[in-house]
Amino acid sequence: MNASPLVSVVMPAYNHEKYVGEAIDSVLNQTWQHLEFIIIDDGSTDKTADIVKAYDDPRVHYFYQTNQDAYNALNAGLAKTKGDYIAIINSDDVYTLERLACLIKHMQQNQCQAIFSDVAPVDGGSQPLNDPDFGWNQWHQTNRDFYLQQPKDLYRGFLHGNLMVTTSNLLMTAQAMQTVGQFASYRYLHDYDYIFRLLNAFPNQVEYLHQKQLMHYRIHGGNTISEAAIIGREQDQEIIRAAVLAQTTKTKQGRINAGIDRLIKLEQELQEVRSQLSPQPAQRSGTMLETATTLTLAKTIVQRLLAKARGK
Repeated sequence: MNASPLVSVVMPAYNHEKYVGEAIDSVLNQTWQHLEFIIIDDGSTDKTADIVKAYDDPRVHYFYQTNQDAYNALNAGLAKTKGDYIAIINSDDVYTLERLACLIKHMQQNQCQAIFSDVAPVDGGSQPLNDPDFGWNQWHQTNRDFYLQQPKDLYRGFLHGNLMVTTSNLLMTAQAMQTVGQFASYRYLHDYDYIFRLLNAFPNQVEYLHQKQLMHYRIHGGNTISEAAIIGREQDQEIIRAAVLAQTTKTKQGRINAGIDRLIKLEQELQEVRSQLSPQPAQRSGTMLETATTLTLAKTIVQRLLAKARGK
């Protein structure tokens, strides 16, 4: 590979006139300057297009399409890339200025096919969200703590939660992109599905640079993930099921599928029974504890099924 390979940065953009300029600046001002910047406007109706078109930089390539959701915009952008490496940034996130240089150096030294870093959350005004009691920080720290336990198994870590957080955090080789293919048609969790596919395609060649926060992840009222209370969790179940089954032989997948289905059904039945019993407020804390215990047991059983399927 070239000493200074070309990086293709793909941005799906949709109605982010307030943030897209900061996102673009964070790419164009990278210490790694050998890049092309492909921006797919997914049918924005605000001033996003005007802001993008105002940039007079030959590295910026703007394309418009009717609104088709982020995964379609990403796939349209990937199809236009020419680089040795492929990076992604959403139109409301922000790279640290050394992000690409740092990640590419690590990839070259360690022969990785894909890599992601830790992220730092910011609010709509680009102010850090540092409060450890903030809900997102608790969720992310729980996922990190689980992964950082020995052994550091990325696949196991992702079964617990999405360590990558967002497509903006992914950098991969062109070979990895060509091998894994397009993003699947998950409205909310296309990044979660994609990282499992990368992990399956390139065992031990996907790395998490957990010591460095090389991206600012925007949390604001317009984040579409807020709409995903039900659909997102249904997609989560589907992706995790596929990820678990991908780790074992086809002859054992039927058993694991049956076990997973039974655990889900049992949890549904428990919720129905608890609802019928209509616990008084004083009893609810105990019910929440029972639910947590049930979910912990379910996770343990799935982990044992997976371990047995692997022959451990």
